[in-house]
Amino acid sequence: MFLMPSLSMTTRALRRSALVLACWGAVGWAHASLPIQHWTQPSGARVFLVESHAIPMVDVQIDIDAGSRRDPAAQAGLASVMSGQMANGTRADPQGQGPYPQALDENQIGEAWADLGASFGGSAGGDRMSFGLRSLSYPDLLDKAVALAARQMAHPAFPEAMWLRDRERTSASIRESLTKPGTVVQQRFAQAVYGAHPYGFRATPETLSRIGVQDLKNLHAQALRACRATVSVVGALTRAQADALVQRLLAQWPRESGCPSLPPVPEVAPLAAPQNLNLPFDSAQAHVLIGQPGYKRTDPDFFALLVGNHILGGGGFVSRLTEQVREKRGLSYSVYSGFAPGLHAGAFTVGLQTRPDQATQAVAVAQEVVQDFVRQGPTEAELQAAKSNLVGGFALRIDSNRKLLDNVANIAWNRLPLDYLSNWTRQIERVSAADIQRAMARVLQPERMVTVVVGAAP
Repeated sequence: MFLMPSLSMTTRALRRSALVLACWGAVGWAHASLPIQHWTQPSGARVFLVESHAIPMVDVQIDIDAGSRRDPAAQAGLASVMSGQMANGTRADPQGQGPYPQALDENQIGEAWADLGASFGGSAGGDRMSFGLRSLSYPDLLDKAVALAARQMAHPAFPEAMWLRDRERTSASIRESLTKPGTVVQQRFAQAVYGAHPYGFRATPETLSRIGVQDLKNLHAQALRACRATVSVVGALTRAQADALVQRLLAQWPRESGCPSLPPVPEVAPLAAPQNLNLPFDSAQAHVLIGQPGYKRTDPDFFALLVGNHILGGGGFVSRLTEQVREKRGLSYSVYSGFAPGLHAGAFTVGLQTRPDQATQAVAVAQEVVQDFVRQGPTEAELQAAKSNLVGGFALRIDSNRKLLDNVANIAWNRLPLDYLSNWTRQIERVSAADIQRAMARVLQPERMVTVVVGAAP
């Protein structure tokens, strides 16, 4: 029997189609100018806006200093858990105001977002806790999406039954992941590189077992302060409309005179000596990570280190590591290097997989390539090829609203110049071979790096 689709189903389909078309239309950003507007609201929230009126879509990201670097060691994973559990229900609005005054459970929240053809979610990284909203900019839809996101952030229910369910699921997933060599090598590498710094914390079944609903409520009450919010907006809004939208999103967050300082987080300690960890594991491939603490995102040599790493191991098949480890010796299908700068010195990492009986040789070659690059720097030919590749690929960094929002949020969070994107290619072009050699020699100490090998032949 043929069934006519319901009005709700038809409306959802149309909204999803419009959202897909909006995403495709965002490609035009790759060749547009990128003026970023910035202001601070009376609440202290810092707002960054890029107007894009070509497509009817709005993307918003709210960042606060409540990432995993602030987790207690005994409750590693707390920030990530709290931000995720906010989707499991909202409390009722005692004032009975707005389009969603009633209490909503997990399923009702999902249905509400589906009806709007919009999305909202929370997450936590090492430095920040983030909330992201995406919606079509039609006023009737956007107003409801903002209202629902505001309630979900300000009044989560944290139902205990949902947390106990999710805690068991997450713990089981963690236990299962530890049967894989890739997870083991990542955990041991982080522990060795970061030591006691929170960047090295990882959630375990034990740390999750120490997190109760009251801990989630306490962190929520402490973390969400409008004066600490950094809000990035990209889409079809004027400055006045964006300002009003942000005010509505944060209207139910706690307000107070001044903005109490958060306790400082210590810096990542440099390595005093090399460490070599060879861990037995029954696997077809040996997993290798080599590295050390790197640099902060605010490092003045950021561009020199970016170009230098592209030449060393970040440029894929044209990098030195690929040439020496894969092409010349056939020791690994892929090998890479990368920095992970943050508010503190994120790790520099060289990674590869190889046959267990070739692990010793692969490690030796990779270490030699890093040592030689730090000592001598790149050739002029390598430098020009890297610049051409990076500048030529710049458009792909901002070819959608989502990517552009990521870049604006990066500028906002790290307090970079507002013309950072406009000057990005010029900064790349200014880098010299001498700049790279000097910066790499300052940041990297090959003789003191951590080397972790999981699954090498005895």
